[in-house]
Amino acid sequence: MNLFFAVLRRDLLLAWRTRAELGVALAFFVIVASLFPFAIGAETARLQAVGAGVVWVAALLAGLLALPRLFAADHDSGVLEQLLLSPEPPVLWVTAKILAHWLATGLPLVLLSPLLAMMYQLSAESGGVLMLALLLGTPVFSLLGAVCAALTLGLHGAGALLALLLLPLCVPVLVFGAGAVSAWSAGVGLAAHLSLLGGGLLAAIALAPWACAAALRLGVD
Repeated sequence: MNLFFAVLRRDLLLAWRTRAELGVALAFFVIVASLFPFAIGAETARLQAVGAGVVWVAALLAGLLALPRLFAADHDSGVLEQLLLSPEPPVLWVTAKILAHWLATGLPLVLLSPLLAMMYQLSAESGGVLMLALLLGTPVFSLLGAVCAALTLGLHGAGALLALLLLPLCVPVLVFGAGAVSAWSAGVGLAAHLSLLGGGLLAAIALAPWACAAALRLGVD
């Protein structure tokens, strides 16, 4: 576990040193979510109907901006090869890097989501449901994105290929995440949506780091 915390601390420090790039992703999230009310009009019912879905899509696209750099810098500097040659299981430091990526890029989006919910005239309770759903769903984006980033590591046009691989995989998360807010607004129980999001998160935690480590070994070899 010493390696886990060392890699987690290192990646968080690197993220802090490049916080301008993280600020770009956060600004992208806010701008994309803010543009839709201008395009569809200020009608309350319409804004409330699409608000949760827009925030979810904006969060996915904002998180996608930082994914190509998840392993690229370590690959270019040779650090990735040293980590793969270390005696510790690769799944430990892979999990640490994914957690650091989510803490630096996903968590700020979750914390900002209630403010964007107000822009779409969602109630405070709906904003809380949106935040909870994003708290369960955005780690899945990071876990699946890490696998796709490992598969496309070192390839020409990796960013575009990464997006093509990741976006279809995230459709169920978008459906259940936005559906949780819609179910709450309609007075229907949201336990099923949150349970499916939680189950998807547990499955991704159990499988994605192993798949990512295997893909990194193939990419480096």
